[in-house]
Amino acid sequence: MRGASAQDAVTSTTTDQQEAEAEPVVVSATRTDIPRDQSPASVNVIDSQDLDQKQIERVADALREVPGLSVVQTGAPGQLTDVFMRGLPSEDMQVLLDGIPINQGLAGLFNFADLTTDNIGRIEIVRGPQSTLFGPRALAGVIQIFTKQGDGPPGITLSEEGGTYDTFRETLASDGRIDEFDYSIGASRLDTDNARPNNPYRNTAAIADVGWSPNEQLRIGSLLTYSLSDTGDPNTIFDPRPIDNLLTERWLIGPHVDWKATDWWEHKLIFDYDHERQLNDPNQDGFVGPTRALFERTQVDYQNDLRPTSWLTLTSGFFFSRVNAGQERPFVSQAFGPQPTFISDHTQEVAGFLQATVNIDNFIFVAGGRLDNFNQFGDVWTYRFAGSYKIDKTNTTLHSSVATGFSPPSSQDKIFGNNFGLQPEKDFGWDIGFEQRLWENRVTVGATYFHNDLSNVIGFNGQFQTLNLGAAETQGLETELRAQPIADLIFTASYTYLDAEKTSSADISQPQGARLPRRPRNEVYLSGSYFWWKKLRTTITAKFVNAREEINFGGPNFDIEDYSFVNFAAEYEINSHMSIFGRIDNLTNEHYAEVFGFPNLGQAMYAGMRLRF
Repeated sequence: MRGASAQDAVTSTTTDQQEAEAEPVVVSATRTDIPRDQSPASVNVIDSQDLDQKQIERVADALREVPGLSVVQTGAPGQLTDVFMRGLPSEDMQVLLDGIPINQGLAGLFNFADLTTDNIGRIEIVRGPQSTLFGPRALAGVIQIFTKQGDGPPGITLSEEGGTYDTFRETLASDGRIDEFDYSIGASRLDTDNARPNNPYRNTAAIADVGWSPNEQLRIGSLLTYSLSDTGDPNTIFDPRPIDNLLTERWLIGPHVDWKATDWWEHKLIFDYDHERQLNDPNQDGFVGPTRALFERTQVDYQNDLRPTSWLTLTSGFFFSRVNAGQERPFVSQAFGPQPTFISDHTQEVAGFLQATVNIDNFIFVAGGRLDNFNQFGDVWTYRFAGSYKIDKTNTTLHSSVATGFSPPSSQDKIFGNNFGLQPEKDFGWDIGFEQRLWENRVTVGATYFHNDLSNVIGFNGQFQTLNLGAAETQGLETELRAQPIADLIFTASYTYLDAEKTSSADISQPQGARLPRRPRNEVYLSGSYFWWKKLRTTITAKFVNAREEINFGGPNFDIEDYSFVNFAAEYEINSHMSIFGRIDNLTNEHYAEVFGFPNLGQAMYAGMRLRF
């Protein structure tokens, strides 16, 4: 990933002012290209320039600026990092990398702790049920990450930085095109001790996208990823674990073919295999001892786009997934009789979907359905209707959607809850909103109201079992602002109001009417960036979060403190090949915890150098 240079920033600001002529295109809202200002879904896009300017190194930190999303990190970097979308947890949200679902592990969620921004071209966030397009776990929505695709002469960027908590990070990035071949690659290594005893974090990550295009109609490529993280697990400040450690290794290979047979007929085929292993040693829970978890998955995704007329696109496809997940517990106690030392789960899914997109003048309407069949609980049917209308005279876009979604029980739910008869959690969700562009597109404001009704929610019955017991409701308002009054000055802001409560009394974990834990009622994000003398980029960001509760099993939840933090970043270009950069995280040295008992880091300062060739 090439670092942001002064010339890059100039180009960026110029492009922003020309947005009316070249509106960004998004894919995740319909699985086909569509201008962002005509999207029928609530969509946000974070591009690589935004990541570079704010010196964001992990995807989780980039998502903090998106309305409707709450990032919850269990302590310092390297610890479990969840993202709640519209009040729904990570296991109810599908994360994709270049179209490949990458939720992993026994819990079926995606842990954002180790996902770096290496080689990322853009991130698309689509809120609202998207199971019709993306299947399981897209109950709340999807986050799709797109890698860069090499274009132009090959280039390379190297960086080195260091800072507080004995932190050192090195990166390497390169991309380009040579005749019919293109490539992009990003790799990084992070070493930090963090602030608490037994909390060091070591992370190695690499991601590459390579392709061959014999002509403009065909590209055969492959995605390759690898990560290895090693972190101490200090547990809560009330119950420390002085030597517990977690090692996680993941890798993925995803060959894909994109073929545009004619102007009106396109095909996309992805075949991928990914693998994850975790070693928790010595696993100081006082019960099972060291454990080793294994996860492997094979997936096939085929998409066919047919345009019989200029105003109609028919998107259909086929999806297959085979998952094997299990945990080895070689030192589980046998004091209470014979206990298994390896427990596993096998899940197989076959699905087909069909969607029609009507695009007449400035009106877009989408209707689709999907049928998923699982080996353990049979068929699941989902549907989605969405539409948008752009009023050219006022430069206003209206959008709305209604859809159903589902999230299958995870292997962890089935294995540790001793219940392989669990049914998928389901959601009926709808939203309505607008986006208004003013002052020759220098100012954009938007607001969306959303509502979700959840049923079949998996919960505890008090006897170490998981059952389909619960129901819940989430609703709220998402607002955002982007302003660029002059070429070198950019402001952004977002505000989310969320009301999320449990509407069933069956699940013992919380009483009926309890607010769902760790979901803030109010979140505010602010950022400002200025480019001084065409050489120095400075960016300041701030986040305020309040009205949170923590779970109290069997009783009312209890309030946990509000928090806010401010980050500052700067980069100065010495010449076209060299720049120096630095940042201060948690500028005001706020003492806070996103999860009760797991403190986040205090003030931290980092500085480094970037070289471009």
